[in-house]
Amino acid sequence: MQPETSLYASLREALETGWRRKARPEQLPPAGDWAVWLILAGRGFGKTRTGAEWVSELAQSGTVKRIALVAPTAADARDTMIEGESGLLAVAPNHFRPVYEPSKRRLTWPNGAIATSFSAEEPDRLRGPQHGAVWADELGAWMNAQAVWDQVQFGLRLGQKPRVCVTTTPKPIKLLSDLMAREGNGVVVTRGRTRDNAANLAPGFVEAIENRYGGTRLGRQELDGEYLADVPGALWQRDWIDADRVPAAPELRRIVVAVDPAVTNTENSDETGIVVAGLSKDGHAYVLSDLSGRYGPLDWAKKAVAAYRHYQADRIVAEVNNGGALVEATIRMADPHASYKEVRASRGKAVRAEPISALYEQHKVHHVGSFAKLEDQMCSFTSDFDRAQAGYSPDRVDALVWALTELLGDNSAPLIITPELLALAKMPRGTLPGEPGYRGNPMFDRFRKGRW
Repeated sequence: MQPETSLYASLREALETGWRRKARPEQLPPAGDWAVWLILAGRGFGKTRTGAEWVSELAQSGTVKRIALVAPTAADARDTMIEGESGLLAVAPNHFRPVYEPSKRRLTWPNGAIATSFSAEEPDRLRGPQHGAVWADELGAWMNAQAVWDQVQFGLRLGQKPRVCVTTTPKPIKLLSDLMAREGNGVVVTRGRTRDNAANLAPGFVEAIENRYGGTRLGRQELDGEYLADVPGALWQRDWIDADRVPAAPELRRIVVAVDPAVTNTENSDETGIVVAGLSKDGHAYVLSDLSGRYGPLDWAKKAVAAYRHYQADRIVAEVNNGGALVEATIRMADPHASYKEVRASRGKAVRAEPISALYEQHKVHHVGSFAKLEDQMCSFTSDFDRAQAGYSPDRVDALVWALTELLGDNSAPLIITPELLALAKMPRGTLPGEPGYRGNPMFDRFRKGRW
């Protein structure tokens, strides 16, 4: 009779504590044929619990034998998705608990179903393994979001209905924007607020946090789960980039490769920014490629030189503030004959970027194709970057700014508004060279264009 007693106990536990009995409707998997379940919700909504219960249910059903758990970092996967208060170990029923092997980053259920954790910091670890389901947690915080997502998709090939559950607080990154645009076409979007889960949060927490952040942009994102596409004060807006994006560039009269080298070469080093851009006959600029990444000194030099040759560029432009003569020496090791120009930053990043931002606003810069990481960095770069002392270096943006400044000129020096200049602004446009108010006067042109 002991097996019957155990079976009865298991059934009673499932009935009393089963997730489907307790979950809110929006925490249960949507009906229908979908490939991605995108849960965009505020902090404390119950995203982690929802993802963990979804995985646990798949494992118990036996319909999925291989599951991937992808988090921003390895520590996030361990501390939140697996060992957290709402993680997989916490939600597992007593009669069907998985065996956890931390050294192998693996959970194994009694029926043989296996879940393996991965870090978004290492997209190449997802090469090779194949899965029938993926739980992608806090996708908005993934360092290499598009690269990791691509590897996830390539490996999602087991079973009859391979699926992904994404649980994240919304952040303004292109990948999330693209997934939201696919709603109704293989993607189901669930939205929620912190307040939706107030019954399971500490007493007074919701009121306190809403009193502090309610109505602010941060509160709208972190509490209400709103997707806010543009960062306040950002020098670039996605609408500008999208409006002038083109599939191919016209004939270009100049092409440059701009490099913003990283100072160190460790796993925590900044990226080396490498951007290729060209100038057309009508004075418009075209961004051709973003080859930025974490490279050793000779590796980034080879990457820059390869781009220089591939695009038949006129010049390699490199910032030398930190590397000095070593920057040129490194490039010369890759190609002794490459045309090279060094540039040195004498002003803050934001000050250098502002005139380039103005060119985008004036529809004079076009992206040839899509550069997700570069565009994410651009659209989160604000005019107070230098003062705010952000904890990262926007190397892709730096390289972009150097490339476009080289092609279009540096029109960003401060302009002092004098009575004489105000008088110039009132002069007719047809003034001849040598006369006051000559329209070719660069100061006059800048004033007229609102570029002071």
